[in-house]
Amino acid sequence: MHDTKPGGPAPSLPERSGIRRAFFASLTGTALEWYDFAVYSAAAALVFGDLFFPSEDPLTGTLLAFSTYAVGYVSRPLGGLVFGRLGDVIGRKKVLIATLVLIGFATFLIGILPTYDSIGVAAPIILVLLRFAQGVGVGGEWGGAVLLSSEFGDPRKRGFYASAAQIGPPAGNLMANGVLAALGALLTEDQFLDWGWRVAFLLSAALVGFGLWIRAKLEETPVFQAMEAEQSRPKAPVREVFTTQPRALTAAILSRVAPDVLYAMFTVFVLTYATDELGMSRGSALAAVLIGSSLQVVLIPLAGALTDRVNRRLVYGVSAVAAGVWPFVFFVMVDGGSWPLLALGVVVALVLHSLMYGPQAAFIAEQFSPRLRYTGSSLAYTLAGVIGGAVAPLLFTALLSAYDSWVPLALYIAVTAVVTVAGLALGRDADQAEDEDTRLVNEARQHAPTAP
Repeated sequence: MHDTKPGGPAPSLPERSGIRRAFFASLTGTALEWYDFAVYSAAAALVFGDLFFPSEDPLTGTLLAFSTYAVGYVSRPLGGLVFGRLGDVIGRKKVLIATLVLIGFATFLIGILPTYDSIGVAAPIILVLLRFAQGVGVGGEWGGAVLLSSEFGDPRKRGFYASAAQIGPPAGNLMANGVLAALGALLTEDQFLDWGWRVAFLLSAALVGFGLWIRAKLEETPVFQAMEAEQSRPKAPVREVFTTQPRALTAAILSRVAPDVLYAMFTVFVLTYATDELGMSRGSALAAVLIGSSLQVVLIPLAGALTDRVNRRLVYGVSAVAAGVWPFVFFVMVDGGSWPLLALGVVVALVLHSLMYGPQAAFIAEQFSPRLRYTGSSLAYTLAGVIGGAVAPLLFTALLSAYDSWVPLALYIAVTAVVTVAGLALGRDADQAEDEDTRLVNEARQHAPTAP
């Protein structure tokens, strides 16, 4: 046991090896879950309209496919509500294992699901239910993944440590689009539509097994250990968040809207826009997203680390303003159908997204007290997804169909940038003098047995 006598040596923070394991577990687990989520998103843009929602009008089929994409966002608040509460009551580790199993199983089943031609209307119904299960899993994943890495790390470096969970989406998107691009290059159009797309979903089983192995080896976070030792775990965390921290919740929700919408445009809808409006091939569109996503894997932790040195809200806010302006430049650039300009436009957009997304996890976590952080962060993340990423591809498709112009799309993104800036203004900066994490970590080290 650690010395707990008065005047004894000050307990240390978790060992660096433990911090590294937590960072890696947060990154890999979230990347695997977002691989599952992203492979669905890409498939919705490319093939699901034909396979599960047949229609004489290709745009209608795509719109219906994006409706199932939205279901994955709408179901997230349920995951945030259920798993967020459990994360503050029974622990971060147990919940993170459960979310990984849920989303991996749902993705595998999508990979073996018969199409509309085989079982009729049952196919899209089952697809929607499985997408719903994916969303529940992702809704419970994010808050825990953020806390898994940040609660092991130094609170003064929360921007960097919390970014581990933020690397997951572009890493997962990179893997998903990479697999789909490879399949598209190796297979004919008929082969890809017939069975090739299923391979990307079935790979999920092996990936989830690896993620479970990583997470099962981890200990519970020091902060939750301290909450257990102090018997300070909340009994009704959801009610507490809504009644005691409404401003924090509002700020955290609004801060997420622009990054979600920007990401939906430049990783999901851009695939449809490039193929249907610009006449590019599926492989070319995927390649542009692939390049941008690969850069994000590096840029996101750098952005998080930057905001440990420069005011977090300032970096986030300036990037949000730039993100609101960029679509007006992008659509003019790509009007001629140039792939290099498309790739450049996607890369710049995802750089701006990185500068918001990197510090986002730390900013949201800092809005809530430690004992309510899993619940508060999960609710903010999932509720923002409903008004941001869930409806974005649908609105993009509907606006383009109604006006046959990119201008309403760009205006929509600009409005979301204003919303995010308002959320940042409403939020607060981290106050190290008031932050409880260091005290909780130290107390956890006092109460926890020394690892063998």
